[in-house]
Amino acid sequence: MALQTPGSMKKEVLQVQEQRPPAASGEDHAGAGGYFLKELQLVERTRAGAGKSTLKVEYELAYHAVFRRYFLVGSNPAETKYRVLKIDRTEPKDLVIIDDKHVYTQQEVRELLGRLDLGNRTKIGQKGSSGLSRAVSAFGVVGFVRFLEGYYIVLITKRRKMADIGGHAIYKIEDTNMIYIPNDSVRVTHPDEARYLRIFQNVDLSSNFYFSYSYDLSHSLQYNLTVLRMPLETLKTETTQTRQESFDIFEDEGLSTQGGSGVFGICSKPYEKYVWNGKLLDAVKNSIHRDWLLYIIHGFCGQSKLLIYGRPIYVTLIARRSSKFAGTRFLKRGANCEGDVANEVETEQILYDASVMSFSAGSYSSYVQVRGSVPLYWSQDISTMMPKPPITLDQADPFAHVAALHFDQMLQRFGSPIIILNLVKEREKRKHERILSEELVAAVTYLNQFLPPEHAIIYIPWDMAKYTKSKLCNVLDRLNVIAESVVKKTGFFVNRPDSYCSILRPDEKWNELGGYVVSTGRLQTGVLRTNCVDCLDRTNTAQFMVGKCALAYQLYSLGLIDKPNLQFDTDAVRLFEELYEDHGDTLSLQYGGSQLVHRVKTYRKIAPWTQHSKDIMQTLSRYYSNAFSDADRQDSINLFLGVFKPTEGKPHLWELPTDFYLHHKNTLSLLQTRRSYTYWWTTGVLKHLPLPFDEVTCAENRRKLTVKKFHKYEEEIDIHNEFFRPYELSSFDETFCLAMTNSTRDFMPKNVGIDPSPFTVRKPDETGKSVLGNKSNREETVLQRKTAASAPPPPSEEAVSSSSEDDSGTDKEDEGAVSQRSTPVKVTDTGDNTKITENVVQSTKDVYGVNLSDVPSEDDLTIYARFVQLGQSQHKQDKSSQQFCSKHYLDRVINLIPISSFSQDNIYEVQPPRADRKSIEIFHAHIQAGRGNMQPLGKDDFLMYREYIRNRYM
Repeated sequence: MALQTPGSMKKEVLQVQEQRPPAASGEDHAGAGGYFLKELQLVERTRAGAGKSTLKVEYELAYHAVFRRYFLVGSNPAETKYRVLKIDRTEPKDLVIIDDKHVYTQQEVRELLGRLDLGNRTKIGQKGSSGLSRAVSAFGVVGFVRFLEGYYIVLITKRRKMADIGGHAIYKIEDTNMIYIPNDSVRVTHPDEARYLRIFQNVDLSSNFYFSYSYDLSHSLQYNLTVLRMPLETLKTETTQTRQESFDIFEDEGLSTQGGSGVFGICSKPYEKYVWNGKLLDAVKNSIHRDWLLYIIHGFCGQSKLLIYGRPIYVTLIARRSSKFAGTRFLKRGANCEGDVANEVETEQILYDASVMSFSAGSYSSYVQVRGSVPLYWSQDISTMMPKPPITLDQADPFAHVAALHFDQMLQRFGSPIIILNLVKEREKRKHERILSEELVAAVTYLNQFLPPEHAIIYIPWDMAKYTKSKLCNVLDRLNVIAESVVKKTGFFVNRPDSYCSILRPDEKWNELGGYVVSTGRLQTGVLRTNCVDCLDRTNTAQFMVGKCALAYQLYSLGLIDKPNLQFDTDAVRLFEELYEDHGDTLSLQYGGSQLVHRVKTYRKIAPWTQHSKDIMQTLSRYYSNAFSDADRQDSINLFLGVFKPTEGKPHLWELPTDFYLHHKNTLSLLQTRRSYTYWWTTGVLKHLPLPFDEVTCAENRRKLTVKKFHKYEEEIDIHNEFFRPYELSSFDETFCLAMTNSTRDFMPKNVGIDPSPFTVRKPDETGKSVLGNKSNREETVLQRKTAASAPPPPSEEAVSSSSEDDSGTDKEDEGAVSQRSTPVKVTDTGDNTKITENVVQSTKDVYGVNLSDVPSEDDLTIYARFVQLGQSQHKQDKSSQQFCSKHYLDRVINLIPISSFSQDNIYEVQPPRADRKSIEIFHAHIQAGRGNMQPLGKDDFLMYREYIRNRYM
């Protein structure tokens, strides 16, 4: 990689000019006279917040090829600002990229490309002979890769929008294109190059790879919004430290650039564990502007719309698969020497009110949980061709060194407590899965003796397979008990304080909720880590139950339901279950080679008979994939992630007997430093617990941020134009928010008179899109359906963290518990006939949450009287005024009044626009200007003019 300084850029242009006809001399003049004078930086992946705004640099890339160079031209969505990369094609094995880091206007980039085209024509003036041709159009650069010959560039040529978070679009890669950079005249061929290229392309980038131009997908929503809430003084300090010195022609005018009209853009360093093209960008990330760097994640992304009486609530599920120790099912087990485990996936569910996009004004909530292999040195020998190869412990680790590294990472990212839900089998005739449980218990016990008791790792073992086989035990009931206990310990993230309705009528479970409460809302502290042997079927069902419990708390925190409890067979839970089914199928295909074998319906024991044959086929598909195709997939992943780098004179990838040495670096070199066996955590982590160290405002974390101040008139911070794109022709049929899964359209029954609430329990055949199967199987499904009761009240912590032997006794005691899903009934015996009638007589305490027999306080009566007066003044109409459309009547109708006076729960009405004093002054000034009477320029006018001059000429 040849690094280019600004001086060498100009020199390179001059050298090219000497090899071209005289008609190309205009490029040298443009480069020296205007294009390379001023460096204007843009900030990518910033998020909108109070006092800060959003900048999106969504590049639509166009390749322009000449014999000696590629010109990569990138633009913003409105095509008003451009950047240009020059890629040298004369180097056979080196990558030479020149970035002038200048922002061009549309006119300037047309002139530049026009001069390049004219200067490279074979015959000037002859039609059909062009010196510049477009090679491909793309939406982003995945990276650059080299095997044994020259470099390739990987481009995103097709994308599809998958989700929207606060106006920030998340795209899925649909198609890519690899282009060989060196020219054929300088290409040095190698016989094994084509084979490496096929192995690299075996990683299908069109399969579940996601990116966003403006939202950091490698971090959680809590981290992204926490960064936005940094103190304003800190942002000003960071801006001063990172600001580059530049000449300002307005300094003598006394107009400070730090006025109140500026907004801050923040770009955070991505979390490398979940970035999959990090190695592909290593060759250029230090030499080109950061706007060109597009980080992609691998996993799953899905979004559905939950309509609550017309109010749009977006439910988003994002799964980030770790790029460390990544691979296939039997080839990657346990952990490596750095504490990275196999099949590690961070799943985040995001809930927000889509009627308000802004991160500062909107209501956003999220909950994060993790799955991953047991953090030990263990593996399974697949050479025996057995469906379940024996589990072997590869190395003795008496001081839990690898587990300490793994849990240290989790404490830094999530805080405490770390809760382990171990679902492997506890009782077996032949010792198989129990080997992992025994070693994991020993490791956790050893590590906990050095941690403070309040931050100790919580271990919950539960033999899920044993409970599934039992006809007397309900698996989901027990999982719901565990989920309640877990969510109460970790809490969840919400960016707004508790609503007034929850303060007026507090719920008992809400008062017991953990996490970290701040003035602006709540923070999740700690995380649930779920594992079985494969971390696929059992883990996905357990995560769904925990996510369902957290979803109830999220809806309650936003004031959408009156109690933090969701029941099965409601539109909301069916929508959420469908998201988790897609989530589980996708992750299972990536790691195991087939879709889920056991689903939520299987554990509810309501799956149709046809599901059993599908499960058998998925089992066979998984076995075939593990036996015949996993080795090739593992080689492709190792090559794509840069774990293996082809080198001349060394063994090729397909010649290696194993990749163990590639993933365990301590086998190649002796470590110079050794971590402490007792103080196994990173310095500074315990100081800030239960808060995660990565979200604490300190000097180390501030170095990961890039802060830049923008003027309020710059178009990069106009989120309205960026999201709605008024400069493009839009079609309702292609609008993402209308095409996504909708609870009303896809799940709510179409019968007249049905309760439209998505929280109403419905029968399996009363839905527009049943998750239980197609229409032909519904009658069979109803006959097989058994009542899957919701969870009984959560037990104590001792009962939750007990072993599987104790769990069986607990479940037997709960068998007679009344289902919360069923309607309470009263049996009336009248002789021979027995009537069953609904018990509709309920106490006011059950219905309203308060005892109305008590006399209301004076303050409550005052509030109620004021509410009645507001309602009467809002809806009262004069009958006589309805007959005469007088001016007095129109004035009364237009003069609207807010419905509520409470700041937290206020419902804002649309007010008619009124011309304020400043607008009237602007209008009068416009009229006077038309008459030739010009007004003197003010401070804002000078600021606007200065920004125009800086963007245009500097």
